[in-house]
Amino acid sequence: MLVVIPGVLSSTQLQQVQSLLERGHFVDGRLSAGTAAKRVKRNEELQANTSHMERLNSLVMAPLVQNATFQAATMPYRVAAPYYARYTQGMSYGDHVDDPVMGPPGGQYRSDVSTTVFLNGPDEYQGGELVIRTAFGEQRVKLPAGDAVVYPSSSLHHISEVTSGQRLVAVTWTQSMLRDPQQRELLFQLYQAREKLLRNQPDAEETTQIDHVYVNLVRMWSEL
Repeated sequence: MLVVIPGVLSSTQLQQVQSLLERGHFVDGRLSAGTAAKRVKRNEELQANTSHMERLNSLVMAPLVQNATFQAATMPYRVAAPYYARYTQGMSYGDHVDDPVMGPPGGQYRSDVSTTVFLNGPDEYQGGELVIRTAFGEQRVKLPAGDAVVYPSSSLHHISEVTSGQRLVAVTWTQSMLRDPQQRELLFQLYQAREKLLRNQPDAEETTQIDHVYVNLVRMWSEL
């Protein structure tokens, strides 16, 4: 399931994020990559011990994890601190699948859902699409600044070469309460129908039935 979430970050938040990134120190992105990824990863990432990392995470992650669509699509149990990645001319990230388990010893988590938050506009760089292989073919994603996309971490995906300009993104991973991606997709579809009924027919018997089914499927399938 691939879900686009528009307007996660406001224009004010984006300006603050971009200002902080301009003052940050970026290092070779291969330093955080596994053995297989090192072969195909050509980008830069904000150094982890950057002094204003806490402020950046507050600006980016707080709106994301509080977003109702993000919560419904990912059913988060744990959400990792993000990486801030920069791609300049000639940089790309070849085909790869995200590591199944991430984090340091004692703080490890299973990566079920990947999320990319776009931090600058698509007119500021050429190329740089996130390309996700699905059962319905390749999906090419290049979103407005402040939008996010979530997709299964098990998906084979790549970042096409940036031919000019600069691409800025935040990338994070979620361990979901629902390990099975098909269950997450079914529940997200049910959530969308439930929300529409609650808005338009809050007192209808069908609304109560759908709400009952949704709540109890979450109870049945969640790994808590």
